[in-house]
Amino acid sequence: MPDPDVLLEHLASVGDRRDRLLHVERIPRREGHWGTWPAWLHPRLREALAAQGIQAPWQHQVDVAELAHSGHSAVISTGTASGKSLAYLMPSVHDVLTSRDQGTERGTTVLYLSPTKALAADQRRRIEGLDIDGLRVATYDGDTPSEEREWVRSYANIVLTNPDMLHHSMLPGHARWASFLRRLRYVVIDEMHYYRGLFGAHVAAVIRRLRRVAARYGAEPIFVLASATASNPGVTAERLTGVTCTAVTDDASPRGEVVFALWEPPFTELHGEHGAPVRRTAAAEVAALLTDLVIDDVRTLAFVRSRRGAEVVSLLTRHALEEVDRGLARTVAAYRAGFLPEERRLLEQRLTTGDLRGVAATSALELGIDVSGLDAVLLAGWPGTRASLWQQSGRAGRTGQGALAVLVARDDPLDTYLVHHPEAIFRQPVEATVFDPHNPYVLGPHLAAAAAELPLVDDDVALFGEGARELLDALVERGWLRRRSTGWYWTKRERATDLADLRGIGGTPVRVVESTTGRVLGTVDPGSSHTTVHAGAVYVHQGESYVVRSLDLDDSVALADAAEPDYSTSARELTEIRVLEAERESLVGQARLRFGTVEVTRQVVSFLRRRIATGEVLGEDPLDLPPRTLRTRATWWTVTEESTAAAGVDLADLPGALHAAEHASIGLLPLFATCDRWDIGGVSTAHHVDTGEPTVFVYDGAAGGAGFAEHGYSRAKAWLTATRETIADCECLHGCPSCVQSPKCGNGNDPLDKAAALAVLSLLVPPPSTSTT
Repeated sequence: MPDPDVLLEHLASVGDRRDRLLHVERIPRREGHWGTWPAWLHPRLREALAAQGIQAPWQHQVDVAELAHSGHSAVISTGTASGKSLAYLMPSVHDVLTSRDQGTERGTTVLYLSPTKALAADQRRRIEGLDIDGLRVATYDGDTPSEEREWVRSYANIVLTNPDMLHHSMLPGHARWASFLRRLRYVVIDEMHYYRGLFGAHVAAVIRRLRRVAARYGAEPIFVLASATASNPGVTAERLTGVTCTAVTDDASPRGEVVFALWEPPFTELHGEHGAPVRRTAAAEVAALLTDLVIDDVRTLAFVRSRRGAEVVSLLTRHALEEVDRGLARTVAAYRAGFLPEERRLLEQRLTTGDLRGVAATSALELGIDVSGLDAVLLAGWPGTRASLWQQSGRAGRTGQGALAVLVARDDPLDTYLVHHPEAIFRQPVEATVFDPHNPYVLGPHLAAAAAELPLVDDDVALFGEGARELLDALVERGWLRRRSTGWYWTKRERATDLADLRGIGGTPVRVVESTTGRVLGTVDPGSSHTTVHAGAVYVHQGESYVVRSLDLDDSVALADAAEPDYSTSARELTEIRVLEAERESLVGQARLRFGTVEVTRQVVSFLRRRIATGEVLGEDPLDLPPRTLRTRATWWTVTEESTAAAGVDLADLPGALHAAEHASIGLLPLFATCDRWDIGGVSTAHHVDTGEPTVFVYDGAAGGAGFAEHGYSRAKAWLTATRETIADCECLHGCPSCVQSPKCGNGNDPLDKAAALAVLSLLVPPPSTSTT
């Protein structure tokens, strides 16, 4: 492995790149701290681990195993490659083997949940690799043949599945799982940080349904959760499961030194909307860096946010390498979701042997793939959370050697802020995982599903928490449930589980169908169909691109044609908002901040086409789609015309000031809440009818809310300070995509006033030089 500092110096010294390197952080080497094998550990498991070269566990692995073995639920939150799997395998496999030794035919059972099928398959292979008699390991997912499912239900003692199968199959058919559930000792929830927003709220409800059904068969399982480094993992684990979980966060595994660079691409000669300067895309910049690293025989992994983007980085890199050595071009590949297991194994093997020097991957490679010995990681844009940042950068240097990581900023307010404020990355704790388990739009359908599984009784209400009683009354009123003296009963012939889409917000999913073959490519939830599968939209499925020909909202079908466009699309919406209830209120500087319930009316009116390689806007096309109404949660702040005038903002400039502040604050909220800018929306107006004052709203884009706006309210001062600093630090004169322009603005980023936005935001969070006590 070349010295990381030497590698970075080489990258920065090429051409005019020196000014692009904004900051270098050195994360020091950490020595490992061994623990001792638990005295109770089954000897066959200990022998199997020794045969794999594991002579002793790390102390954090022992701490979690001891907690679980003694009957306490626990969550382990440590870094990438810290051996979290062994922490839950020790107690669970031990109990399975011990129960088999005692003559029980099936013995103790274990349920493992992961967010992806690929990760479950990896874990199955790891357990089977122990080669211990008595372990009956099986995956149970949508790909499991029907003839195998009965064997899994009847004989498997370790079942690996995902929340979707638990929701749609295992819980509704719990009678067929009676033997498994009666002996259920452990529930392992892997990659806990993945369960955020609406998905997290859905999974929290599914876990409560699991606890209820398991109790019907006399089981009260112990929960063991694993997460990337996260803030307050114990609190998050308890919100997800409803049970108290002890957190183990002291990572005892060794780590080599990491040289972490922050990199900002230069402005290009291209211009975007209203003449705003456009930076070179992160994809193009990463492809150039990947090319240099491959030439230097540095095994490198480049993370790109989209499947199409990963393909573009791979293609650009191969083209550049062909000009140097055609053989080198064959050492670069793209990795995306949808790979078959054997394809993933081949990629791992080629990376490990050095036959493959460079891989451009989506976050699908963040979870579950077993790669080690990489030298460098490139990140094309902020991955969304600090947890993901450390997960992805941790893929290099995994055997204890030094590693290089480079975060290349996208032309985006959040990325711009972070590369200019390294303390926000390296001096801040990892984010809390944000989700709202009490969202009525999520919890209501799951109460119906629970009633269909087993009639609900009064004692069940506390299990589902705040608002459950009122929701049950509403479900009775709608005719979904019937109240009798013995409880609440499901009344319909339809499957109750169809009411809840774990990865959406309910309603009939829109099927995306290939027009020439009739093949269903995938589905999107109805709430996002207007923005993702409108006529003319570029839809990417497993790395293949399609252009949507038509969207039929009545039949919930979008027809698409295979294509290879060199552009991406982004929809634009017009939005109106009405305040229904303000639940909290506080002062921030000279502004009044509120949080509550709002009704949002949105209408997609057009979409932009942007060239993938450069970000250049190619054109805007109109759309004719009906408006949609959304009841959700929002945070909003108001100022007075008098205070803005005193700050030097003319009344004519106020709409542009608020509009620019709104865009920037939406771009920065993901720094404080585990969301993407596409998960939230905003509205600004110089006079709102409900507040009577100049107002900026930021709202959750999901029915009932997802917890993001509420988190913004609780972190308002830090959030709005980062917003003001992003605008102030940007090099542009009048506003650009790095500060106040938004790719999804329904008004074509007009009006925007960068200088006036700074003046208004200074009323809320004054700059240090003008702050008062």
